[in-house]
Amino acid sequence: MFILVMSFYACGLQTPSTTVAPPEPVLPIPTTQQMEWQEMEFYGFIHFSINTFTDEEWSYGDSSPELFNPSELDARQWARIAKEAGMKGLILTNKHHDGFCLWPSKYTEYSVKNSPWKNGKGDVVKELAEACREYGLKMGIYLSPWDRNHADYGKPKYIDYFRNQLTEVLTNYGDIFEVWFDGANGGDGYYGGAKEVRTVDKKSYYDWDNTIALIRKLQPNAILFSDAGPDVRWVGNEHGYSYKTTWSPLLKDSVYGGMLDYNEKYSMGQENGTHWVPAESDVSIRPGWYYHASEDNKVKTLEELLNIYYKSIGRNSTLLLNLPVDRRGLVHENDEKQLKKLTAQLKQDFANNLALNTKTSASQVRGNASTYQSGRAVDGDKNTYWATDDGVIAASITLDFETPTLVNRFLVQEYIPLGQRVKQFSLEAEIDGRWQTIDHQTTIGYKRILRFDDIMATRIRLNIEDAKANPLISNIEVYHAPLIVDVPYVIRDKQGRVSLIAPAEGLDMYYTLDGNGPTTGSSKYYQPLMSTNPVVLKTFSIDPETQRQSEVITKHFDISKNLWKITTQNGVPLPETAIDENPLSDWETNKQELVDYKIDLGEIITINGFTYTPTQGRWVSGLISHYSFYGSTDGENWKKIAKGEFSNIAANPVQQTIKFDKPVSLKYIRLIADKVIGAQNQVRIAEIGVITE
Repeated sequence: MFILVMSFYACGLQTPSTTVAPPEPVLPIPTTQQMEWQEMEFYGFIHFSINTFTDEEWSYGDSSPELFNPSELDARQWARIAKEAGMKGLILTNKHHDGFCLWPSKYTEYSVKNSPWKNGKGDVVKELAEACREYGLKMGIYLSPWDRNHADYGKPKYIDYFRNQLTEVLTNYGDIFEVWFDGANGGDGYYGGAKEVRTVDKKSYYDWDNTIALIRKLQPNAILFSDAGPDVRWVGNEHGYSYKTTWSPLLKDSVYGGMLDYNEKYSMGQENGTHWVPAESDVSIRPGWYYHASEDNKVKTLEELLNIYYKSIGRNSTLLLNLPVDRRGLVHENDEKQLKKLTAQLKQDFANNLALNTKTSASQVRGNASTYQSGRAVDGDKNTYWATDDGVIAASITLDFETPTLVNRFLVQEYIPLGQRVKQFSLEAEIDGRWQTIDHQTTIGYKRILRFDDIMATRIRLNIEDAKANPLISNIEVYHAPLIVDVPYVIRDKQGRVSLIAPAEGLDMYYTLDGNGPTTGSSKYYQPLMSTNPVVLKTFSIDPETQRQSEVITKHFDISKNLWKITTQNGVPLPETAIDENPLSDWETNKQELVDYKIDLGEIITINGFTYTPTQGRWVSGLISHYSFYGSTDGENWKKIAKGEFSNIAANPVQQTIKFDKPVSLKYIRLIADKVIGAQNQVRIAEIGVITE
């Protein structure tokens, strides 16, 4: 029997046909729990512990519990801010590497029960769990596998302790949506007074199979996060960015927590991955993960937060944004203010889905069935999708606006319950009657968002150019996002020239150098400013047409490096990339050369500390994790001024600021690498600076 089917594509509709079977899944595919987690998209991290009160990122494990004493702790404030920002959950650092517990664990004395907060009767985990329930947020827990306080760490007995604590936090606080483990395992620590270095076999020490089985038993719906999953993987950096090519499948059996080459080989996922282990992008709203008063003016700008959103959620990842709770026990006002700006801007960016009113057509439709017609990609239903016949990999779908329409955002989603398929795609627009390529990318996955300059398009066409199987597109959205009025980008070069760069064309910028807040009556920026001495610059940008203006940003500049030189001890010049004020240029050297160099400051000055900026390259290696800092007045006789650790620098390679106990006068400085991460001998330094104020 022959059935004649007449098809047409106006409005994406086809005449009904016989029932057509759905496509076969392309393995691996997500579980129900993984789909629910993926659809959360945006949730928060809360870093708060003894580190908050020691002003450190990683405490050694020997700080007194009596230091923990927040004056106004209010977990409801954390939850309210998260809810208003559009977050769907909060993950709390129940115990960081220092071993201090935010709940009254019966297995250790190193917890809130021995702090003055609430006379030792408090439980931060309980308060947040209750706040999350009140505000309709999901609750997650972070429990560091490493414990720099516990005497048994590194021994078999510690695993029982670790699992006992897991049992406490997974049974006493309600449903947990995610259990978070990081890859920092082993190193120097207090260890019950031993004060030594302890290393573990990261592959086998924790007996992860049985630890995971315990979690599955206690919280069967919880997602487990680590480098290797098993449910969710680390994106491989702490910038909040996933990659232009991001696969959810992973070669999971090749990965373990803390492996050195994870970032380069596995963090992007693999097209031929054996398990569904999607990426989670984590980042702090400040440079550090814990609260430091010195970072109150370093909260990420609106533009930085928007970039994070588009490069995480917009690149097949979820976004885990950290809020460092301060010593009061509150999310700081500056952090809340920036979150509100992000939320407001995203509401404007995605206010009007222009795809909803379009006519659609497709180059091919699966069995010519209405079930898989092109209109299924713009119907707002996540459970429907446009599909092609088996074997039809190259295909296109066109959205017709009928009249020229201003657009600059394109959002596309695959129907991932049947697997991630698309390997390569392009976006075209019909402008003034001619088709032009707007973008060309690789993976899509759960969600991909493209940003581009304003165009007046009559039609938009998505071309699937390569895929693992016939593509399934469940959602397409098109928007016109308004101009972003954000703070200027401020840089200074080695000679002391300060330049302001507007975040968008057409914005004016005003500034002050006297500490007062700038207004439109202040100096207007036209050309670079000269400043070789310490200076405080305050500036903002404004749209002269709408009078919308950014907040004021403050930049503290110390003395310029215009007199600085870097040479060997014998005076042979070395590359100046470590003192050129450009964090994107590296001095690539080795540990031996570092022992035989000096930075000449040009004159004797009094300094209160120094800064070290590690390489900002994509693949992190050659980072100084443990340092010694020397100073000299004559370049011959050297004195060790400071020695210590740059905590968490591998995962979060931001500028490190070290303050001295007392000022010191000198003319020459030298930073020595006692230990290096990612390379046995190679060292990469982006910048070395001094603090005079």
